[in-house]
Amino acid sequence: MNAIVALDSDKYARVVKASKAVRWDIDEDVIKGRAFDRSKKYLPDGLSLVQELTTLSDTEKRFASQVQGRTYANIFGLVERFITAKLLEVGHEHSLGDQNALEALVRFSDEELKHQTLFRRINDMIGTSLPAGYRFDVDPDAVARAVLGKSTWAVLLLTLHIELFVQHHYRQSIEPDHELSPLFKDVFLFHWKDECQHVVLDELELRRHDAALSKNERDGAVDDFIALVAAVDGILEAQATADAGYFAANCGRMLGQQEADSVAAQFLKAYRWQYIFSGATHPRFQTILKSLITPAQMERIAAALATLA
Repeated sequence: MNAIVALDSDKYARVVKASKAVRWDIDEDVIKGRAFDRSKKYLPDGLSLVQELTTLSDTEKRFASQVQGRTYANIFGLVERFITAKLLEVGHEHSLGDQNALEALVRFSDEELKHQTLFRRINDMIGTSLPAGYRFDVDPDAVARAVLGKSTWAVLLLTLHIELFVQHHYRQSIEPDHELSPLFKDVFLFHWKDECQHVVLDELELRRHDAALSKNERDGAVDDFIALVAAVDGILEAQATADAGYFAANCGRMLGQQEADSVAAQFLKAYRWQYIFSGATHPRFQTILKSLITPAQMERIAAALATLA
C-alpha cells in the first residue's frame, strides 16, 4: 500500500510568512528607472567562466558576460513557465485540505509569474543596449508541454535542482562580485529572495509525492528525470551555438575558426555548469536525492551526467 504523508502545516505557514515579508515590486524595488550599463559585466566570472577564454581581451570578456547574462535571464524565464504550471497542479491537491499549504503554493505560483514578467522585461532592456542579432528561439510553452508530459516526481526533482542552484549562484558568485551591473545584480537579489522560500516547498511537495509512489513508479520517474536533464542539455547546446555565433559577429574583430570553436565550446561548458552541474553537485540536492532513491538509481543518474562532462 502506498504511504500517506502527514503534512507539516507549520512549515507551509512559515513559508507564507516569509513570502509576505520579502514581497517586492518589479519597478519600485528592482528596476527603479535604471538601464543596463555596458561598461559593467552582467554575469560573474564564476558562472560565465570567461576567464578561461584566454585569447579574449578584457573588453571581449565583458561582452561575453553580457551575452551570457541575457541568456541566463531568458533560461530562467523559460523554466519558470513549467514550474508555475506544475506548482499550480500540485497546489490544487491542497484545495480542500491544508489551507497553509494551499496559500503557500498559490503564492509560489504568483511569484513565479512575476519572475517570468521580470525576465521578459530584462531581455527587452538588455536588447536595447547590445547589438542587434541576438536569438533566443525556444518556445516556452512547447518546452513546458514536453516537461509536463513526464512524471510529477521528475518535474519536482528538476524544480528542486533549479531552485537550489539559484541560491548557490547568488550567494557564491553574483552577490560577492562588485564589478557587475548594479541593475543585473539587483534582479537576481530579488529573484533569490523568493527562491529561498520556493526551495522549501519544492522539498515538501517532492517528499509528499514520493511517499505515494510504488518502487516501479519511482524507477520510471528516475528515467524521466534523466530524460529531462538531457532535454535541458539539448536546449543549452543550441543556445550556446547561437550565442557564440552572435558574440563572434559582434565582438569587434574577426575570430579564426579555432578561436570561434573554442568560444562555442566554452559557452556550452559555462551553460552546463550554470544549469546542470552546479545543481546536480549541490550538497543539499545530493542529500535529498540519496534519501529518495536506491544506490543503483543514483548510479544511473551519475552515469547520465558523466556523458555531459
